[in-house]
Amino acid sequence: MPTIKSLEYFRVKPRWLFLKIEDERGNYGWGEATLEGHTRAVEGTLEDMRERILGDDADDIEYIWQKIHRRGFYRGGPVFMSALSGIDIALWDLKARRLGVPVWQLLGGRVRHKVKVYAWIGGDNPSDVEGAARARREQGYKYCKMNATGAVDWLDSPSELLPTLDRLKAVNKQGLRAGLDFHGRLHVPMAKQLVEMLAQLPAEERPLFVEEPLLSEHPEALARLNQQSPIPIALGERLYSRWDVKPFLQSGAVDVLQPDLSHAGGISEVERIANMAEAYDVAVAPHCPLGPIALAASMAIAASTQNFVIQEMSRGIHYNTEAGIEELETYLTPSCRDAFKVNDGFVSILSKPGLGVEIDEAAVRKISADAHPWPLQGFDGPDGAIREW
Repeated sequence: MPTIKSLEYFRVKPRWLFLKIEDERGNYGWGEATLEGHTRAVEGTLEDMRERILGDDADDIEYIWQKIHRRGFYRGGPVFMSALSGIDIALWDLKARRLGVPVWQLLGGRVRHKVKVYAWIGGDNPSDVEGAARARREQGYKYCKMNATGAVDWLDSPSELLPTLDRLKAVNKQGLRAGLDFHGRLHVPMAKQLVEMLAQLPAEERPLFVEEPLLSEHPEALARLNQQSPIPIALGERLYSRWDVKPFLQSGAVDVLQPDLSHAGGISEVERIANMAEAYDVAVAPHCPLGPIALAASMAIAASTQNFVIQEMSRGIHYNTEAGIEELETYLTPSCRDAFKVNDGFVSILSKPGLGVEIDEAAVRKISADAHPWPLQGFDGPDGAIREW
């Protein structure tokens, strides 16, 4: 079988990292190894991994995954796993393209013909969410997500959380169901108050889920919080493997698991994570405020995974619009720029060979020529102390 001849990576706007793997017969696949704010670290890791996979059989996806993961001695973590994710996604794309089938066919076939999706509204300090929700509704969305708060101190006035409820009500009035992303900005004293406030809302006004009410580095506190909360708790973007996920499932800390295809080992590992979550009756909603390759990979998992519930999309997200004009469709060829078209809250599963999208390589190479790493973000309190972002 053909062996791997080359691996190239491309830093592109607004904050994405694409890669292309080609075998000795000219077959190719695209992957995405985006790790927001840490682009150069992933690029360095890809340089190292490239030397370890050149000459390997491109069809041996699982062998290559295990080789990279287990022969490195040190393993896991966001940088290592993001680089591995990009390679894994590209190999699945390459193999499915060579066989002339969608990736989801190689994962056992589809369990659905369309995928429920949501998009972002608001920014890091959310405002004008009512107008943004109206615009999303007109674009065909029925679900959205927004940052629930700006910066919050470890212990603050409960009134700091009241605008969250006002924004949620404003979105509900537009006929959209919203997930509230707290981005790990709260600590236990404020998260307890949050749960109590949300529990008092009528059922029809409650959020779809509460995302990262606490950072994932506090699994015991999240388990306690979930026992108190009538609202589903979602998390997982900062978990990078099935071993990271395992204690959250065992403790009942999560209801909606959100592994990121570009951070959590690619298609191979996220499929395993989803299957493990199903045994705990936990839903899967892949995290993806990223580029079109990561989204297409997420769509393959969505198509073939029984416990999938909803897919995040980055179209129009504030990170993109603040960085320039580049969007999901910027890097797609004209023939597939409608691949992620939203209709009545759903996107049809991608049926073309491979990931189901064609990447405009000329656009990638042109834009990557002067693309800079996306800068790290953050909040400071009025006293100068760093707050969670």
